[in-house]
Amino acid sequence: MPGDAKRLGLPGRISACLFDLDGVLTKTAKVHAAAWKEMFDTFLQERAEETGEPFVPFDSGADYNAYVDGKPRYDGVRSFLASRGIELPEGSPDDPPTANTVYGLGNRKNELVLALLKRDGVEAYEGSVRYVEAVREAGLHTAVVSASANCKDVLEAAEIEDLFEVRIDGIVAERKQLRGKPAPDTFLTAAEELKVEPSNASVFEDALAGVEAGRARKFGFVVGVDRVGQREALLEHGADVVVSDLSELMEEA
Repeated sequence: MPGDAKRLGLPGRISACLFDLDGVLTKTAKVHAAAWKEMFDTFLQERAEETGEPFVPFDSGADYNAYVDGKPRYDGVRSFLASRGIELPEGSPDDPPTANTVYGLGNRKNELVLALLKRDGVEAYEGSVRYVEAVREAGLHTAVVSASANCKDVLEAAEIEDLFEVRIDGIVAERKQLRGKPAPDTFLTAAEELKVEPSNASVFEDALAGVEAGRARKFGFVVGVDRVGQREALLEHGADVVVSDLSELMEEA
């Protein structure tokens, strides 16, 4: 209904909300960062011992935000390795986690994530849940858009899967051959499935690549969610507004 979006801290033309998962809806971004660090540090340490080069560990802050956050897993591997000038064979998706290939390292990271999630469980951000519930009560459409192939499992573990009409995740992206963030393909597909124009959809992201994806095709509004102290970077990459928790949008409206 007219005006409902404004009560959610959004422009009045917005009729759909497209939410990233890790770091926006669920407290799993730290899990991913820890898994990336463990995987890359093991690889880099072994490489340093073999080549005699100095061991420079993966920075779970700067390296994570710049090269892997929000991107499909194997794109993240490629991006970080390129930043270090390291070239590895691509391998194939069924490479074992022990293989020193792009796919092998990606599979090792996923194995670590699953182990951490199984051990620690999944918790949703309370403010985000309240906000999504308010979005639904206002009659706006909802979708979750994530690079993770484990998106469905995480939503179910956090008991929030019923809050979303559409799910575009890593599995859907692979099946439909969608480019990963910062390309806007996954968000565009979510808007298409909800039958709304991108200009009438708002993107909610904590990753720089995700904010870029929202800005790339001029979505109606891009909300940056700052959980790690990168407010200025989110704004520079295209966020219209940055909050530390989605509940702030209702307080500001």
